[in-house]
Amino acid sequence: MPTHDTADTLATRIITEGRRAVAQRVPITRFHIEVPGVEPWSVELASSVARVGSAERGNDVVLTDDAVSRYHFEIVWDERGPRIRDLESTNGTFVDTYQAKDMYLHSGSVITAGRARLTFEAMGREVEEPLFDEDRFGPLVGRSAVMRRLFAVLDQVSPSDATVLVEGETGTGKELVARAIHEHSSRRGGPFVVVDCASMPAGMLQSELFGHRRGAFTGAVSDRTGHIEQADGGTLFLDEVGELPLELQPNLLRALESREVRRLGDGKLTKVDIRVVAATNRDLAREVNRGTFREDLFYRLSVVRLWTPPLRERREDIPLLVEHLVRRALRDDQRRAERVLDRFSPAMLDALEAHPWPGNVRELRNAVERALALGHLDGAKMTMGAQSRHPGRSNDGVGEPVSQRGELEFDVEVHLDRPLVEQRTELLERFERTYLLALLAQHDGKISPAARAAGIDRAYFRRLLKKHGD
Repeated sequence: MPTHDTADTLATRIITEGRRAVAQRVPITRFHIEVPGVEPWSVELASSVARVGSAERGNDVVLTDDAVSRYHFEIVWDERGPRIRDLESTNGTFVDTYQAKDMYLHSGSVITAGRARLTFEAMGREVEEPLFDEDRFGPLVGRSAVMRRLFAVLDQVSPSDATVLVEGETGTGKELVARAIHEHSSRRGGPFVVVDCASMPAGMLQSELFGHRRGAFTGAVSDRTGHIEQADGGTLFLDEVGELPLELQPNLLRALESREVRRLGDGKLTKVDIRVVAATNRDLAREVNRGTFREDLFYRLSVVRLWTPPLRERREDIPLLVEHLVRRALRDDQRRAERVLDRFSPAMLDALEAHPWPGNVRELRNAVERALALGHLDGAKMTMGAQSRHPGRSNDGVGEPVSQRGELEFDVEVHLDRPLVEQRTELLERFERTYLLALLAQHDGKISPAARAAGIDRAYFRRLLKKHGD
């Protein structure tokens, strides 16, 4: 790629941010724990996430107290420090004299859960966890420490057959993580079968997962092989597993435990050889506390738990992601890709890095692809000016601002040489896509409240997003 004398071009920003450490520093936390009738004890953890509850599996600190929920609270370290989050426990979590839903801690804070008192102490020491040497792992791209730590774990986990649960916000690339695991496993020559648990009703989902025999129900005019059988010899990816209806969860658990499936209307069991990777944007520990997700299925899926970070926590990856997305979009015209990348200005990159990206990498990808299609990238035309001029508005990165009153604004182009119906259809689709993304951004990327605000069900909201490539 050609470079300029300035140190702020896309190329040099990628190069300078590519001078990477070989390890990530992880904080050490200590809990001094007191429970009535039990000898006090201390636990020291070297982790950026610590979960506390009464369940023996899935917690870093186990409290044997009937007043403590199975998954009571967790402490997550971010750039500001240690943050405590109540996991919708039955009796609440209290920090000093305050009831804590989501707040930052200081060393010496006393946390009360049930009858247990935990004195939190930040030890002021850190341990180093190794980072992956490369800035790519399969289809995943990133030079930030948080991504290279993820790559290091993926490099270790992928060759095994361990079941993996991938957690993270919408648009963070959970399916790409699953594909990377498959591609780096001994099963890479086998099928990679995707089941979207959120996009179909429960009755249809059961047939999709397990298959059916002809005549098993009205409309079953022929035998059907379910997705679990289709994944034999490969990887089964259960996307949005947190949306799986409660009544189907025992059937799935049984299939995962026994590696056997029974088609609807069939009397025999069929053996399957599969690896399972599941993904969710829900906090399944909270769903267990709510009673909407089975604890035993949560255990079965979370043998290895991975977190895909939101883009706002890895902003230093944006220049590399932009280069990757431009080259992918223009794979058949790399000369144009070079020209586009060479013309990125410091202001353009600063605007991209400053944007909150509620839709995460998916939103960035859509912004880049649309800007390329509209010519906004050539000659440094891509701009975030609409957002900077209207701080009360949010958008998906390029044009189409949304006001605080919820008004969607378009630059409508009229082409008199094209049919009315064709242009009207395009305009309606553009409105629909902008409306969905704006509503999603307004609800912090969470589909369920966005769907409620739109007056449609969650599955239909997701189908509309997929229709528009989001």
